[in-house]
Amino acid sequence: MYSSITDLCYLISTVFFIIGLKRLSSPKTATKGNALAATGMILGILTALFGALGGEPVNNYGVIAVALALGITIGLIAAKKVEMTAMPELVSLFNGFGGAGTLALAVVELVGYLSGVEASFGVLLTVLSALFIGAVSFTGSLVAFGKLKGIWNEKLKLPFSAYINVLLLLIVMIALIYYSINPSAISLGFVLGLIFLSLFYGFSFVSPIGGGDMPVVIAFLNSLTGIGAALAGIVYTNNVMLFGGILVGASGIILTVLMCNAMNRSLAQVLVGNFGGTSSSSSDDGDKVVKEVTMSDLAVQLKYAKRVLVVPGYGLAVAQAQHVCRELEVLLEDEGVEVKYAIHPVAGRMPGHMNVLLAESDVPYEKLLDLDDANKSLEGADVVLVIGANDVVNPAAKTDSGSPIYGMPILEVENAHQVVVFKRSMNPGYAGVQNELFFKDKTKMLFGDAKQSLSGLVKELAEV
Repeated sequence: MYSSITDLCYLISTVFFIIGLKRLSSPKTATKGNALAATGMILGILTALFGALGGEPVNNYGVIAVALALGITIGLIAAKKVEMTAMPELVSLFNGFGGAGTLALAVVELVGYLSGVEASFGVLLTVLSALFIGAVSFTGSLVAFGKLKGIWNEKLKLPFSAYINVLLLLIVMIALIYYSINPSAISLGFVLGLIFLSLFYGFSFVSPIGGGDMPVVIAFLNSLTGIGAALAGIVYTNNVMLFGGILVGASGIILTVLMCNAMNRSLAQVLVGNFGGTSSSSSDDGDKVVKEVTMSDLAVQLKYAKRVLVVPGYGLAVAQAQHVCRELEVLLEDEGVEVKYAIHPVAGRMPGHMNVLLAESDVPYEKLLDLDDANKSLEGADVVLVIGANDVVNPAAKTDSGSPIYGMPILEVENAHQVVVFKRSMNPGYAGVQNELFFKDKTKMLFGDAKQSLSGLVKELAEV
């Protein structure tokens, strides 16, 4: 009886996950989707806890209750306190915790095998794979967190990292297969060595990856955590872990492929950590100068424009300028100006960062154009406002083979009649390369904090 009820509850929980995941695909339904997925998770946890009552006696509910209370408290505080700009870091950190959980479960199982518990080839391979994937996800996510937070020392990477990563991966794969075939050879030294190698691989695989490629890394690490959870579900015969892990792993892989396409990279390059290149640009700024635009001149241009596109970037998020940007959009539309947003797939620090940011300020979803549609709309646009974006509009991606972003599809803002770049300074973007766009004839710069600049522009526009 307990088994049937447990399976039914797990099935309902999985259905909630699937519907919730589907609703997350649109900002209009994302809130309800998130609530559904959370409900499914709560049901899955309660089913796992109370379902155990139908089997062997469980005496550790006190410890479980403390762990749940601690996790809920941390989650609530993070949800309330963390700003939208820090959301990518939070996602990386939480993803790392998921990997650490998988690692811990695998270690507990291996300790049992060291005590003489027998296991088949399939079970051992599953446990060892869960250990490896969980450890890689843990340390890899911590490195990604450090890079996004700006506290990671970029000098902390191995020379010839791509070759070392391939070698490490081969060693671990061979070890997993060998010890799964020969369980009697498993020792404490092997377990500790595998943990160390797996944790080290997570560091060596993410550390050489450029900051501009973090959206791809986050998607891939998220997929790894899901796969690890699915493997743990197999080991513990827990269906909700299995199904939930499969959903996370599959969606993460799909998102990784989409991000790779957006960056013009291959998944193989992600696996060996050969991302973001280390080559320097062959261009030279020399004595190039930029032209600035005044607030009043820009207000006049916008008032008499027919079509305006906004290209949001991380600078918009940092300045918390999404709400005043929405004010500008409404004001321009009242003047009969068509306003839309050109969204690059990897703008910001994680997949969908700009979409979430603009949805927070009630920008209609139909105004958000993806890369292909945006580039079509950019042709002949009267004015393009590049607010806090840099690498995703850098022409070097098409023209400079020595640039680390060479080959990455970009928003071709240079095809518009006039480009205005909102920027604090002339410092290069996250990829560390200067932007040739700033020096073009049709480009003008508006220096300052994005929120203050937009607020001033709104004021000027209202007085024109």
